[in-house]
Amino acid sequence: MTDVDTFDDSQSSSSPQLNASQAPQKVEVVVESPSSQGEVNITAELAIFLLRVAVSVMMIHHGLEKFQDPEGFAQFVVGKYFGFLPGSPVIWTYIAAATQIVCPIGLALGIFARISALGLLSTMVFAVYFHFLDTGLEGFPLAVVEGHNYTFELSFIYAAIFFYFVCAGPGRLSAFRKTNKITYYPKSNN
Repeated sequence: MTDVDTFDDSQSSSSPQLNASQAPQKVEVVVESPSSQGEVNITAELAIFLLRVAVSVMMIHHGLEKFQDPEGFAQFVVGKYFGFLPGSPVIWTYIAAATQIVCPIGLALGIFARISALGLLSTMVFAVYFHFLDTGLEGFPLAVVEGHNYTFELSFIYAAIFFYFVCAGPGRLSAFRKTNKITYYPKSNN
């Protein structure tokens, strides 16, 4: 006989049984990260908050810039480098500008932060692509360029920051913070 065959059925009768007439009990489980052990690193949370707000404020500038001369941006950037996009380049300019104004507000406040960061990441991927087509790698990583920074550098840094927020979320200091509670109702044995 194996261990499975020697199972004593009398032990199962001593386990608590759910009364069919009673409604299932609501159970809440609090999940803690083993590394944090329930403590919040307020310095790290403040740093994430400041990064989120600072990068968002800076990004709004880029959206406003596109609204100042949408025809110029559409002709010299979208039309010239993104001819594969369907529709009018002016429409794509307005979409990029709106994304760079609306999404930073969501990211800064922590409202739909991951979706906002994804929208901003997508505009920065296009910006990095544009800069690579326009100027190439410029001798990256060892060249010293005339303007003291690569033309794709700012877009790439923005993209990296937005990628972080897509993956990690906005941190604890946000308007729509997920809690670590899981609520479930146990199944009855009927």
